[in-house]
Amino acid sequence: MHRFIPVYANSIGAKIVEVKVHHHGRKFGKAKYGLERTFKVLLDLFTVKFLTSYSSKPIYLFGGTGFAMITFSTISLLYLGIRRIIAKISPFSSPLFTIAVMIAIMGFQSILMGLIAELLVRTYHESQNKPVYTVREVIR
Repeated sequence: MHRFIPVYANSIGAKIVEVKVHHHGRKFGKAKYGLERTFKVLLDLFTVKFLTSYSSKPIYLFGGTGFAMITFSTISLLYLGIRRIIAKISPFSSPLFTIAVMIAIMGFQSILMGLIAELLVRTYHESQNKPVYTVREVIR
């Protein structure tokens, strides 16, 4: 996660600049960086995105995902209902019915998880008297 320190610093208002440096070639040993680290870096990117964008408002992430899932399942169930009315095909015989119901349940759980995460964030900030935001300068 050390390569993301500038992102963290920028998220709290620090100014980031690049400085030219002279890199020396490796004299001994072998680089430990390869394709196997790609998955770990991707997970780190997801963590950084979550911490910088959603750490103080997790309901935006979980609620948005939940509403997208519920919307998808509603459209799927409407399709199955229309197919039932027009073509007289039972919706229960389609695997789409089971998938749509499961996705609707997952969407509802995602929204509830966002609400719980929201409570946890508020409890965390209030218990330590930490503000949800930082103020660089107070102008009077």
